[in-house]
Formats: sequence, C-alpha cells, structure tokens
Amino acid sequence: MKQPEQLALQFEFNATQTFDSFFPANNTELVDHLKQSIDIIGERQVFIWGDSGLGKSHLLQACCHRAKCQKLDSFYFSLSPLNLPDPELLIGLESFDLVCFDNIEHIAGNKDWEHAFFNFYNLQRDQGNMLILSASCTPNQIDIKLPDLKTRLNWGLTLKLQPLNDMDRITALIFKADQMGFEISSQMGQFLLTHYDRDLSSLWSLLKKLDHASLAAKKKLTLPFLKKIINEELYSNKILTPKK
Repeated sequence: MKQPEQLALQFEFNATQTFDSFFPANNTELVDHLKQSIDIIGERQVFIWGDSGLGKSHLLQACCHRAKCQKLDSFYFSLSPLNLPDPELLIGLESFDLVCFDNIEHIAGNKDWEHAFFNFYNLQRDQGNMLILSASCTPNQIDIKLPDLKTRLNWGLTLKLQPLNDMDRITALIFKADQMGFEISSQMGQFLLTHYDRDLSSLWSLLKKLDHASLAAKKKLTLPFLKKIINEELYSNKILTPKK
C-alpha cells in the first residue's frame, strides 16, 4: 500500500499562487469562506465552480499555501480528462489535513475513479479533515453515475466563482503588474482587453511576456511602447496571440 509521504511527491504546488496574489473583485465572500475553512472555523467541505480562466486553480493552490503556513499537511491535484491517473492516487490521502482536487468533473463516468473517490470521501470525512473541490459546473450538473457519490458532492458548501467585468479585469491587470514589479496604465489595460484574450490565465501569461520584452529593451512599458512591441512581434508569434 502506498503511504501518504509517497503521494506527496505528486503534489503540484505553486508557491506563487496565494490569497494575497489573487484579485478577488466580487469574489471576496468566497475567498473568506475558503480562508475560514483552512483556519478550521468554516465548512470542512467546499465546492467551488465557475467558468474556465476565473482562478479556480489559483484558489485551490492558495488554500494549500495557507495550510502549509499553518503547518498542516495538504495535497493538490488537477484532474485531466485525457490522462486520469490510477485511482490508487487516493490511497492514504484521507490522512492529509487538506485535500484539493481541481476539475473533479473529469472523474464522471469512470467507474473505478467514482468508486475509489467515494471510498476516499468516506474515510476522509471520518477523519474530520478538509476537502476542497473545483469544477466548471455545479455538483448536480456533473454526470456522476454513482448515486451515493453524487449525493456526497452536494454536501458542504457550494460556491460560484463570479466572472469579472471589464473594469475588474483592468484593475486585475494593474494589480498583477504591480505584484510583478512594473506598471501598466488603465489605458494599456483597456487596449489589451480590446485586442487579446480576456481569461485571467491568458492575461497573466501576457503580462509576463510584456515584462520580459520591456526588460530586454530597457524601456518602461508605456502605451506607445506596448503598441510597438505588438506591431513588431505579433506576426512572428513571439509575444502575443490576438483574441479570436
């Protein structure tokens, strides 16, 4: 049987994705609920859902980071429909103080995973430990075939991650750029939203590329310089990919 310390080697931990580096916009209440769960004053099971690119993965990583700061054992794993691991991954996880599974909807229809997760869930709940799950839809909308597991996914607290409006996204860009050590104006933020992908993960990747270009040119990132970078690099696909 695998031991918890062996499973920890598969922990996809990103230390930069903390609550401090997450721009909440109108998701402050959701963030507070997650913090309270880690602080053991909130729900022991939380299910968050919302569209892709809103920061679900960031929030689950932030939960693990907060748990680590409190010297709690935590585990994070992002499930993929194309490459589901062996459900033996779950063996021993019930002993962790916090377990986070991203994209839990991808186990739907996989008999082995559904039964293994049901067994893990019962063991984990008996231990009184924390479970935080994320998906692109509500628990009821996940096509889980095992009725008892579907019921358990609806236990605890279910929260929707709200999308950002354009003003929130511009503010988020300014917030993230400041954390990275450079500045962008609201005009630059509006320009980027007008011309390129709006999901947060694409925007963060875009900021990194722009920062590198600015450092390489040894110039401050201004709107004219931003446009110059785009004009020079767009068609070579070195810097940016236009919004479809």
